[in-house]
Amino acid sequence: MSLYTRIKRSLLGKPLPTSAFAEERLSNAAGLAVLSSDALSSVAYATEEILLVLILAGSNALKLSLPIGGAILLLLTVVTLSYRQTIRAYPGGGGAYTVSRENLGLYPGLVAAAALAIDYVLTVTVSISAGVAALTSAIPFLSTFTIDLCLLAVFLVMLANLRGVRAAGNLLMLPTYGFIASIFLLVCLGLVQQLSGYVPSAVATIPATEPLSLFLILRAFAAGCTALTGIEAISNGVMAFKPPEWKNARLTMLYMSAILGVMFTGITYLVHAYHIVPTAGQTVVSLLGRHIFGNGLLYYVTQATTLLILLLAANTSFADFPRLASLLARDGFLPRQLSILGDRLIYSNGILLLSLFAAFLIILFQGQTNAIIPLYAVGVFTSFTLSQTGMVLHWFNHQTPGWKSRATINGIGATVTAIVLGVIVVTKFLLGAWLVVVMIPLVVWLFLAIRSYYQTISDRLSIVGLEPHRYPMLRTPCDTVTHPALVLVGQLHRGTLEALDYARSIADEIVAVHVDIGTTDRDSFQQQWQQLEADIPLAILDSPYRSVISPLSNFVSEFEAQHSGLFCTIVIPIFVTRHWWENLLHNQTAWFLKAALRVKRSRVVTFVGYYI
Repeated sequence: MSLYTRIKRSLLGKPLPTSAFAEERLSNAAGLAVLSSDALSSVAYATEEILLVLILAGSNALKLSLPIGGAILLLLTVVTLSYRQTIRAYPGGGGAYTVSRENLGLYPGLVAAAALAIDYVLTVTVSISAGVAALTSAIPFLSTFTIDLCLLAVFLVMLANLRGVRAAGNLLMLPTYGFIASIFLLVCLGLVQQLSGYVPSAVATIPATEPLSLFLILRAFAAGCTALTGIEAISNGVMAFKPPEWKNARLTMLYMSAILGVMFTGITYLVHAYHIVPTAGQTVVSLLGRHIFGNGLLYYVTQATTLLILLLAANTSFADFPRLASLLARDGFLPRQLSILGDRLIYSNGILLLSLFAAFLIILFQGQTNAIIPLYAVGVFTSFTLSQTGMVLHWFNHQTPGWKSRATINGIGATVTAIVLGVIVVTKFLLGAWLVVVMIPLVVWLFLAIRSYYQTISDRLSIVGLEPHRYPMLRTPCDTVTHPALVLVGQLHRGTLEALDYARSIADEIVAVHVDIGTTDRDSFQQQWQQLEADIPLAILDSPYRSVISPLSNFVSEFEAQHSGLFCTIVIPIFVTRHWWENLLHNQTAWFLKAALRVKRSRVVTFVGYYI
């Protein structure tokens, strides 16, 4: 193995065969940790975001946090019921992209996908920066290293996810359940103290800088709606659960929403009861913890679990963004590399791309949670609204038993989330939400541009209607082989045919080889081959680990060993693009194979370019 391979295996583990996919599924307990960490962790900052808006109207306005929290709890109930309906209707995974595209059409589907993709990147950025904020609240001198700590956290979460779904689940269970236990303990002890007659000191009078208006109240509500981010993750990741997948996903969503509702309501009530006021350098949960636990061990345990859950809340995006990207890639709206399962049965290219985007935003916003929050939730509620609207049409079109009540539930969900979306856009527009509003159509345009490029390439490479050529026999059985050639065949297209024609011009024995990573329709492939290239034998190699390079390089070595003493030509078809950036949309398998063959000491490797 090369040095790179040895390092990769030591960090990520050995490759997993495709047959092990079922073993990587999640139990309900692990699924709650992996797919709910974003939603559950939002209680660490959602109440604080409400207070940061209300305090602009002075200390007397802070009492409005209770009715605003009640409205958010009601919204949580509506959204949960709506998404449980979605999981039931789409047991194979009913993400907003799938539901919107099937029921509303292509463009609404792409809008939902763009909104979700942007939100997933923001989720990582917000979660990581909020987690580091919890750390610097407890250990203030670390605030100097905020950006460095954020980037380190992104790298560690990325590494954990590259090890596979089950490894990520095992990693997340302890901090997730530790956070839940610490918040429940905080809420219970706070309520006991209050019932025991503890009277907190009165809140200091803070003058108003803005009048208490309906617009300000709506701003506070919109800020608190960050508590609902991540709710849709379970409906996107249904197939990550053990069978029966959809039933386990629905049950896990119910558990998640109940836990989230209790924690959010408890913290919001206690913050009001203890007259907690946001303070620079201290999170609201930290201030509440100091009031209830003091500065003892329980306070630091709460801060530690909050730090961990916020850092690992980013894992929800690491679980769902690669799946969304793979669906878009299969439909031709993103680079096809994103649809390929990596060594550990996860979409590793999607994980790397998400990490890169999140690191960029952390550097851009200096790791400041409050600077990123205004961008947050626009994408979430856009996808909520489109998904639930699509579900209403789904029930009307299928009219299965009980469809009217289900359509009503999803209709209420669509109406409520549309109203909330409007509130969020209006109240946060000048604070930064305009950036997301602008970015969504730009991302949709990018999707369509990529799809158009792939369609153009497909048209140029198409062999539909191509008449088979009749070639003379390369040699008679009694002739001696003097120049063997091996042609690598990824797909059967015009570029491949030209590479085969070149091989015919130089060789007297030709073998074509194709690697099946589990996606090849062998019957169709063989039929096309017999129609067009029947004079050349075709070998199809199985790849249980989904690698193209290893089976090919081993086959090349065996082929060259069979023809020792002769110059064997390895013919590799490649695309020659017009612009350098178009190379990003292709797998570059040829160049990785060239490097592998150099290690194997293959002497004659020829690239046959097809200009596209």
